[in-house]
Amino acid sequence: MASVTLTPLRSLFLPPTLLLPTPSAFNRCFSVKTKAQITNQSNNNGGAAVVWFKNDLRIDDHPGIVSAASNHANVVPIYVFDPRILSRFPDEMVELLILAVEDLRRSLKEHGSNLMIRFGNVENILWELVKEIKATVLFAEEEVEYDLRSLVATVEDFLAADPVLDWRPKIELWRTSFYDVKNLDDLPAFFGDVKKPQQDDVSLLGIPRLHGCFMELDWGHLPTVDDVGTFMDCHANREKEQWYSIKHTSAEDVLRMDHMKLFKSVSLGMGESRVSELGSSSQFPNETRRKGLKNSVFGTSKGNIVAGGTEVVLNAFAGYLRYLEGTARDDWQEVHQRLRETETRTGASFGTLFGSALQLGTISSRRVYYEAIRYEKERNAGFLSPFGYSTTTVAAAINAVCSVEWYWLLSLKSLSRREEPYSKRLWRWNGHLIQYTVVGCEGPAVLLVHGFGAFFEHYRDNLSNIADGGNRVWALTLLGFGQSEKPNIVYSELMWAELLRDFIVEVVGEPAHLVGNSIGGYFISIVGGLWPSLVKSIVLMNTAGNVIPGYSSLLFFKERQISGAAWLGSRALLQYLRLSTRSLVKNCYPTRPERADDCLITEMLRASYDPGSVEVMESVFSFNLSIPLNHLLSRLKGKVLVLQGMKDPISDSRSKLAMFREHCEGIIIKELDAGHCPHDECPEEVNTLIREWISAIEGRLHSEIVDSSISSACT
Repeated sequence: MASVTLTPLRSLFLPPTLLLPTPSAFNRCFSVKTKAQITNQSNNNGGAAVVWFKNDLRIDDHPGIVSAASNHANVVPIYVFDPRILSRFPDEMVELLILAVEDLRRSLKEHGSNLMIRFGNVENILWELVKEIKATVLFAEEEVEYDLRSLVATVEDFLAADPVLDWRPKIELWRTSFYDVKNLDDLPAFFGDVKKPQQDDVSLLGIPRLHGCFMELDWGHLPTVDDVGTFMDCHANREKEQWYSIKHTSAEDVLRMDHMKLFKSVSLGMGESRVSELGSSSQFPNETRRKGLKNSVFGTSKGNIVAGGTEVVLNAFAGYLRYLEGTARDDWQEVHQRLRETETRTGASFGTLFGSALQLGTISSRRVYYEAIRYEKERNAGFLSPFGYSTTTVAAAINAVCSVEWYWLLSLKSLSRREEPYSKRLWRWNGHLIQYTVVGCEGPAVLLVHGFGAFFEHYRDNLSNIADGGNRVWALTLLGFGQSEKPNIVYSELMWAELLRDFIVEVVGEPAHLVGNSIGGYFISIVGGLWPSLVKSIVLMNTAGNVIPGYSSLLFFKERQISGAAWLGSRALLQYLRLSTRSLVKNCYPTRPERADDCLITEMLRASYDPGSVEVMESVFSFNLSIPLNHLLSRLKGKVLVLQGMKDPISDSRSKLAMFREHCEGIIIKELDAGHCPHDECPEEVNTLIREWISAIEGRLHSEIVDSSISSACT
């Protein structure tokens, strides 16, 4: 049966003013209430309650609203348009959010309640509301994202610190999962060992009847997209707004502009077909088609994501499941058309069409699973086949929500573990969870990027040491690796570069020194070449990519199809790597093979069994490393340090360094007695070199600023 947890919150989070959490800051005991206990409790008139909606914009299968209605005579649901949350949303997500909030208010009214809508800082608004209605409990969904967890902590601080209140309101966090995991400590390390829901195990919470609304309250108005835009303009930080604008241009578009500038003199010789091929960047060639359809479920400006509330999403999902049946309904035909356009690989269309609905919580993962299983039984006379699902759409939906639930629980467990050497945080990028850490409280920002198959802990002996040199050091686990999510998408080097760009903009918040190993070195080179304003300097450690003398093209073709050979090859390669991980990793540590220890190898093996690992492996067969390193690094003259392990078993270090010296102006090269991962094989030497490098670059940047100020003053 699906587990439902209600958590009384007390000091679960850090005060937002602190940069680093204490080891126990995110660890507290849980008071567990099962679903049966929630649904069987009668209304005990336990005072007023507030239900704070965040990313759970529904009343269907919603433990918070069920518990509030069961235990409190008066319930006030509320959604707050907080500028700190809205600033992270792309424009289309804001449109989806408004449609979801509109549907949530309508649904609540149909069941005897209403939805309060407010604009501003959520801690102030909830504090005022709790005082106004004398609420004893605030219900909210438990979060894993660092910013949202900190926001919840701020709300608790406001409620706990008010000397006027003669009662102490508490916050109860709820969570659900259709996996049978009663204690996070019991969550298996391997996805294959987790107890999957059986065909009849997933049942849903009903919609409660909400009585006793405070009808005299000001419930607020439902905003339009323009209203939200005006609100954000009033709260915009102009300096940050310019910083965030960097994200609005894709890597492919920047490459295209670079290409046209570099080769404009010969562009006519390219021929019309190649120029148009280069200029085509739309993933959906028919974006505006059928936009005038009366019953369209794609209501946003781009029209490529299911938009609306729970009923709209459920209707579109029903059409999605029935793709093979065909239909005369216009709205389902539109869903089928979008399915074909977004099926970049088998099953990928579900995440594209319904991923935002899951992220906003207009539909729960349990509801998706329940509806998919119910449809599968309809097709098979009430039975489920032991040999798999009968349609690719059923398989896509079930695999997607099982994966989402797994990574959510894995993230929650990682946040609760006290023995970890570094505090772990979660950041959501394009709807997917990314794990990262930060060490140090002040100084220049440094971002460490791992190689293929690794994770941020590969910098286990670099983080603190580099931070001790007076730096703030960040490290993240890239999408598709370690304990970060592995969605069913087509992975590419430009996608990973855009992830790093957005991490610098949204999380680091200032230009950084980038350090990358192996393929991570190529990713940071792309960031430095395409968005040099984000980068203070680059350190490449046995980087992937090539120096290409006399390169004549920067053409980059976005469309990547997974061939049958790649499909088969990725599965064979993954199996080979699982069997050979220990020996392969040790070969990369020729001078100190003991550094390739069980901790490192076990996590690599564990991650290889995560859902989605095969899709990540397929990217190996479609990597495009044709953008020359000498082109990417040309904008960073004097700001590139190359640390090369000369005993690298993967590449010819001497010939690579020779190409760097001949064709890359202004780079510094240091040869190391190490293999492919010098930062982990000889961390003491690498840490010293990186600290000295950052100090030198910072000194040079400071001198440039002083000289510029003097020049301006004289002028």
